[in-house]
Amino acid sequence: QNIRVIMISSMTINTSRRLANPISLRIASKRALTGSTSKIDISHYEGKWSVYGDIEGYTPEKFQIKTYNKISSKGLEVFPGNSYDIRSQDVDAQNARAILIRSYKIKEEEVPLTCRAIARCGAGTNNVPVPRMTELGIPVFNTPGANANAVKELVLCGLFLGSRKIVDGINHMKELGNQGIAKERVEKDKAMFGGREIKDKTLGVIGLGHIGASTARDAMRLGMNLCGYDPGLSVSTALKLPRSLDLVDSITAVCSKADYISLNVPYIKGSPEEGGTHGVISKEVIAHMKSDAVLLNFARGELVDSVALKEHLDGGGKYISDFPDDLLFDHPNAIIIPHLGASTEEAEDAAAAMAAGTIRDFLENGTINNSVNFPTTLLADRPKNAVRVTVVNKNVPGMLASVTGAFSEMKLNILQQINTSRGSIAYNVIDLELPEDKKDDVVSFKNLQEKITMIDGVLSTAILFGEPGKGYARNVEGEYFV
Repeated sequence: QNIRVIMISSMTINTSRRLANPISLRIASKRALTGSTSKIDISHYEGKWSVYGDIEGYTPEKFQIKTYNKISSKGLEVFPGNSYDIRSQDVDAQNARAILIRSYKIKEEEVPLTCRAIARCGAGTNNVPVPRMTELGIPVFNTPGANANAVKELVLCGLFLGSRKIVDGINHMKELGNQGIAKERVEKDKAMFGGREIKDKTLGVIGLGHIGASTARDAMRLGMNLCGYDPGLSVSTALKLPRSLDLVDSITAVCSKADYISLNVPYIKGSPEEGGTHGVISKEVIAHMKSDAVLLNFARGELVDSVALKEHLDGGGKYISDFPDDLLFDHPNAIIIPHLGASTEEAEDAAAAMAAGTIRDFLENGTINNSVNFPTTLLADRPKNAVRVTVVNKNVPGMLASVTGAFSEMKLNILQQINTSRGSIAYNVIDLELPEDKKDDVVSFKNLQEKITMIDGVLSTAILFGEPGKGYARNVEGEYFV
């Protein structure tokens, strides 16, 4: 018995004409809101009225979703086929309401004005112009933890690769095999590839999120001692860490104690002095490492100063990395893996399903979860006989008063509201009571939608009701688009 309305301060749709009636609803009775047998009128883009009989017999349009890279088909099954139109990279999708990507580096010009959200099937979002999307009012989502197990397993593999000369031994055996002398030489030559055990050695974990914490737990089960550092450690994550883990107060403290160092921090442009993480494993940090310490990098290649690390490798240290390195790729003490961390069928399925579910919850309900640029907004169920409005606007004083004032002028009662903000963006969810005396009349949101959309600082509005993908309007440089 509800009408759902979403208002968002963002970009506008890619259309050249202004529409007369973006959304108007005729409520013939309360039963019309249930989608049962009552009639409901919805204005279309031409500004005309169309009357549909049984709403259940009406075939709605679909949310158009654009995908880049090969997104797991199992994950995309989260989108119901009757209300979503999934289009791959090589298929035109000029009216896409959301974009799903993996490693594809999305450019602003590839984001249509209809786009309301971008989701990456993975944790990092350095392939998305997040600051610009924030300016446009477009939330960017990621999938933290979806690939954590896959990456963790490869980190553990890296522990063994850095302890035993397995790769060198495999290559040597291939050479002996080609010469036909492998059986005669194997016992004699195996002494060339001696190593050490990881039991009772110390693993230092830099970054104790999903992957770091999981790595620490499994390393403990393998008999390793643990130390770790994470300045942003949350209480909930801390409770999941092994009790034996020694939390220290700096990266250098980790490096001075550890035989193996697992790097698990996000890449942020800029030096550590500027608040970024570029080159966070610097010459000064490397100087604190033990001479034979093994650095495991399954986070991002740009986190490490390769020139400084080369000196460490020349002195007997080792480097296991999941990222290409133009300087260290052929160093005898480096093993470079072709970015296989999340390349498992299970991880790809989980990340795609998580991203699709996040997008669906946002488009259909206005929920914001796992966004890197918008405030988390977990919504209560919408009250019966209510209209839900969400508003995304610039986070400046007076915006909420301007928006709620527009509702007041229409004599609409607010049942509940949430106001959240993050940096320069504010997100509001407002549930409006549908007037009882209007149940047999046309309840039009046309003027209200345009009025709120065109408030200085509001970027877009949307009404979620009936046909998926319709009822969305944006303010683009003072122009009203629907």
